[in-house]
Amino acid sequence: MTINALMLSASKEGNTPYLSHALPFIQPLTTTAKRWLFIPFAGVSLSYDDYLERVQKGLGSLDIDIGSIHQFGDPHQALAQADGIMVGGGNTFHLLHELYRYDLVDTIKQAVASGKPYIGWSAGSNITGQSIRTTNDMPIIEPPSFNALNILPFQLNPHYTNYVQAGHNGETRAQRLKEFTCVAPDTPVVGIQEGSALWRRGDTLTLMGTKEAFLFKGELQEIPLPAGCDLSHLL
Repeated sequence: MTINALMLSASKEGNTPYLSHALPFIQPLTTTAKRWLFIPFAGVSLSYDDYLERVQKGLGSLDIDIGSIHQFGDPHQALAQADGIMVGGGNTFHLLHELYRYDLVDTIKQAVASGKPYIGWSAGSNITGQSIRTTNDMPIIEPPSFNALNILPFQLNPHYTNYVQAGHNGETRAQRLKEFTCVAPDTPVVGIQEGSALWRRGDTLTLMGTKEAFLFKGELQEIPLPAGCDLSHLL
C-alpha cells in the first residue's frame, strides 16, 4: 500500500457552497473507501455535531458514509474500522492539541503510511506537514508539540495570499513565511491558494486545480509553482 493523501487549501473557493469546489478532487479517493471517519477537533466555536452535519451535507453527492470520531467511545478503534480519514479546518493549534490528547498522532501517521486515504482541508491540511509552525491561526491553546503528521516532509501554508489591505501595516503572508525560512532555511514551505490542493500518491505529489502555488526556502522567496505541476521532488 502507498500513501494516498489529499490536502485542500480550504473548504470553499469564493462564494461556492461548502466543499463543492473540492468534489472533483475528493471523488477519486472514495471509489473504494466508503466508510470515512471525520475528525472535527479544529472546530472550536462550532459543535462537533453541527460540524459533522455540514460535512455530510457538503459531500452528500458522494457514495460514502461519514461518521465523526467524537461519536465513538474508542477513537483508536474508530480509526481502525474506517476506510478513510477526513480532517476539517478551524484552529490548527486546537486540532493538534486534541490529537495529542487522545494519542492519535502516531495512529494516524501509521494508518496513512499503510495506505488508508486521508483528506484534509485548511487546518486538516496544515497538520500533514512536518509541523504546524506555518499555520495562519492564533495559538489559542498549546499542544504538547508543534510536530505534526509528516505526511508531507515540508511545511504547508493553506489559504495562501499575499494580499495587502490598503492602510494595513501588518506583515504580509510572504513576510511571515520569510521569517520562518530565516530560522529554518533548509525546510521548504509551500503556500497553496484557495481552490487548489496537493495530492500525494506514493512518491508522486501533484498540485491540483487551476491556481499556482508558491515555494519558500532559504533565499528562495515566493517562487511561483505552476498549476498542475509535479512537486514530487519535494518528497
